[in-house]
Amino acid sequence: MTRFHSTGQRAGARGAGLAATLVLAASLAGCGPAATGLQRDTASHLQELVLGVSQAAAANDHTAALKTLDSLEADVATAAGSGQVSEERRRSIMTSITAVRADLNAAVVAAAAAAKEAEAVAAAAEAEKTKADAEAAAQAAQENTATVVPEPVPAPAPAPEQAKGAEGKGKNKNG
Repeated sequence: MTRFHSTGQRAGARGAGLAATLVLAASLAGCGPAATGLQRDTASHLQELVLGVSQAAAANDHTAALKTLDSLEADVATAAGSGQVSEERRRSIMTSITAVRADLNAAVVAAAAAAKEAEAVAAAAEAEKTKADAEAAAQAAQENTATVVPEPVPAPAPAPEQAKGAEGKGKNKNG
């Protein structure tokens, strides 16, 4: 039952990460320099980075997603410094980046917890198997080494005694 629960947590974290990434992508969607506060070529470059974050998050490669997000953040700061991104637009993008980073970090924590739980379940199953194998081996050894008591061999029947006085009734009697 915990297996379904942890899978649900991972799916929820992944969905939240993708949703936040889509919000970030939407904030970069406009390409007109006057209306959006972004230069066209800068917007295209930033959108490529957002796509990289989305794809890595969708593939559950949180490390790559976070690394690409770091690149995106640095490029936004550089573009803002050179006037290719307005200050208002920079703040909006940075807010989205912060939200995506929080979702990705939550997904990393959830994945680590799920991996730890799976490891604990596997270790418990292995311990149970080892215990069952040991019990089976002990029982087999006990059955194989049980003292075998041979059936008693009956004592030979005593030879019938000859009757006293039966000796002399025959030809060889002197008397």
